[in-house]
Amino acid sequence: MAKIVAVCTSIKKGTKKKDIGRGFLEADYGIQGDAHATKGWHRQVSLLDNSSIDKMRAKGLTLSPGDFAENLTTEGLELMALPVGTRLKTGRGVELEITQIGKECHHHCQIYRQVGMCVMPLEGVFARIIQGGEIQAGDTIEVVGA
Repeated sequence: MAKIVAVCTSIKKGTKKKDIGRGFLEADYGIQGDAHATKGWHRQVSLLDNSSIDKMRAKGLTLSPGDFAENLTTEGLELMALPVGTRLKTGRGVELEITQIGKECHHHCQIYRQVGMCVMPLEGVFARIIQGGEIQAGDTIEVVGA
């Protein structure tokens, strides 16, 4: 079963996020305390699977959850293969709907400048919060429909 490895936030856009271990996802808003949380916006949280981060680690980078500015680092989900509209649910009942796969990078991040590539534009996904609640590292996460 897939799980959440890290819950990450930042107080400023355009920066790496810090793993806070647990947080509260507010319906139609995002993670409380995160700079990217916005009511009514379709990119309320970002997700990246650990397998994507491992691709960059294989290039010799030392990386931690949140370094790609993802809110939720997962393990065991091939996120970029899930279509827009897919619903995900955590073991605590938080429900997300995937709204976008990948994103255009207007200003290349530090990782891109180091190795000439970044996984977030192709493999990161974005979601809106359907059902809010507590979330923490170690929680299960599964596909529940589209």
